[in-house]
Amino acid sequence: MDLVVKNGTVVTSGSMAVSDVGVEGEKIAVIGPGLTGKREIDARGKYVFPGGIDVHVHLTPSYIPGADAPKRVDDFLSGSAAAVAGGITTIGNMTFQRPGETLREGVARDMEDARRNAVCDYVLHPVLTDPSERNLAQLPDLAADGHTSLKIFLLFEHFDARVADYIKAIQTAGRHGTISMLHCEDGALIRCVCQELLAKGLGAPRYYPNSRPVFTESASVERAVAIVRATGAPAYIVHLSSRAALDAARRGRADGLPVYVETRPIYLYLTRERFEEPDAAKYVGNPPLREVIDLQSIWHGLHHGDIQCLCSDHVGWSLEQKLEPGLNITTVRPGMADLETLMPMLYSEGVHGGRISLSRFVEVTSTNTAKLFGMYPQKGTIAVGSDADLVVWDPAALRKIEGSKMRSNAGYSVYEGRQVQGWPACTISRGEVVFENGEITARRGRGKWVRRGRTMAL
Repeated sequence: MDLVVKNGTVVTSGSMAVSDVGVEGEKIAVIGPGLTGKREIDARGKYVFPGGIDVHVHLTPSYIPGADAPKRVDDFLSGSAAAVAGGITTIGNMTFQRPGETLREGVARDMEDARRNAVCDYVLHPVLTDPSERNLAQLPDLAADGHTSLKIFLLFEHFDARVADYIKAIQTAGRHGTISMLHCEDGALIRCVCQELLAKGLGAPRYYPNSRPVFTESASVERAVAIVRATGAPAYIVHLSSRAALDAARRGRADGLPVYVETRPIYLYLTRERFEEPDAAKYVGNPPLREVIDLQSIWHGLHHGDIQCLCSDHVGWSLEQKLEPGLNITTVRPGMADLETLMPMLYSEGVHGGRISLSRFVEVTSTNTAKLFGMYPQKGTIAVGSDADLVVWDPAALRKIEGSKMRSNAGYSVYEGRQVQGWPACTISRGEVVFENGEITARRGRGKWVRRGRTMAL
């Protein structure tokens, strides 16, 4: 073998056993005892997981919506480095169109950017900001080319203005095996609430959770479920944050609808009380942090399978950008760096903390995502013939989170100072060691685009 990971406890979504994993080239060739290789990695006392898959990141492309938006600090290089340091071997970046640009033109632009810079594998999600006939006509070709996902913001004003065209886009995408990723917040309701708060002098960042109450999310999820009911097309609700929204999605799934749910790490570890702190703006995300009952419901949903995926929604803002004076509830900058901490925090608080099993950990960080986004079994599992994307995981490693020492250029973490138990000892991407002994060993631009097939039902 070119490479053998020896004596580790190999964990997939459906099995767990001590074994060796033998790699030839970029693929897993053999799983079994007594293997030898040109290079051997001793994983005794450690777990071997499939590489993590985070399909929801915002790495700075050559275009960012909003003429006055400052440039975010993470690009495909720093973002993918943060990914592999945290055990993630495939990322999915949101690709926005420039004004007048088609979906395919936007994808081509970001493909070149990622090709030059990414150190791990990647997929791109075209963001539909203009549901024109020209863009809708490109959806079948994009799917045929291997881009089988589409991002739509129900939040934006133009969604309500052109809702019939967006529904047609979701329906067309579904007919060609493409899953629609839906940002579910009701923009009209949020704008109404914000106007009232500003009129009362309650526009400071500390009031951000008040500006996007739970009902603005749950109403939008109800609408998304209704669109799935009408079209039959699969939908993936991104960064769900509240009990009421989860209940709405759960009802749709109970009726047999292809509705899938993603949550993000901040809703598992932080609550809205953080907005009482002086630096409240650093905790801003869409949707905002919720109450303890919502956090408990998200953990319950992960444990019981009502939530299928955990992704970071990574946005690389510096702390200075987040805390810039003069920002209010309508101008604060949502998002934070979370690629490197996604898997370690979930292992520490979830597996080590007794909230989820090892198999659920693998499902929500890798296997389910690979299936929904047309990458399984190339990605998302440890099996003969699959890509050799592996994470040698040290369950005993104890580390304090320090944002200044992480690979994101953000330079801070919303979990600053937390003790985390369990961390990658080694990350392997397509048979190549890309992270080891605390160091990135991958070369810039080694990552590959993953051509995807049709979304698979869960």
